[in-house]
Amino acid sequence: MPAKITLAPPRLWAASRRHSRLRFSKPALARCLQLLDSRPGPHPPPGELSLAFLTDSALAQLHDQFLADPAPTDVITFPGDPAAGLAGEICLSVDRALAESTRRRCSFARELTLYLVHGWLHLAGLDDRTPAARRAMRRAERRLLAAIAQARAWPDFRLRS
Repeated sequence: MPAKITLAPPRLWAASRRHSRLRFSKPALARCLQLLDSRPGPHPPPGELSLAFLTDSALAQLHDQFLADPAPTDVITFPGDPAAGLAGEICLSVDRALAESTRRRCSFARELTLYLVHGWLHLAGLDDRTPAARRAMRRAERRLLAAIAQARAWPDFRLRS
C-alpha cells in the first residue's frame, strides 16, 4: 500500500512532447510534480513550470547554443521569471534516458524521472559543479526518488514502438 502523502496544490505546468515516440499520461506526471512540490526542502520558484521532452540532437543544439558545449547531455534547466509567473524550464533528453536506462539496467521511466528530479533541483538552486555540491545533489535526488517510489507516483513514461 502506498504511503499516505498530502499533496501540494497543483502547480501550473506545461509539457512539450518533441520526441515522437514518448508517451505519458498527464495525470501521472501531475501527481509526480505535486509530490515534488509537497516535499520539504528547496523548491523551484513559484510559477508555471515548462517541461520539454526532446531528442538527443535537439538538446545538444540547446547545450551548444546556451552553454557553448555541443556534446549531448541529459537535462538542461533554464531559470524562469517569478515576477512574470514563470518558474523555469526543464529540457530533458528522451534518447539519453533510453540509452542510460539500458546501460544501468533500470526502467526507462525511472531514468527519465531522475532527469526530471535533477532539473527540478537545479531550478530549486542546487548545482553539481563541485564534488561537494554533486554529493548534495545526489543525496537530494535519492531522497526525492524514494518519496516518489513510496507514494507510487512515478510518471508512466514509455516509448511507442
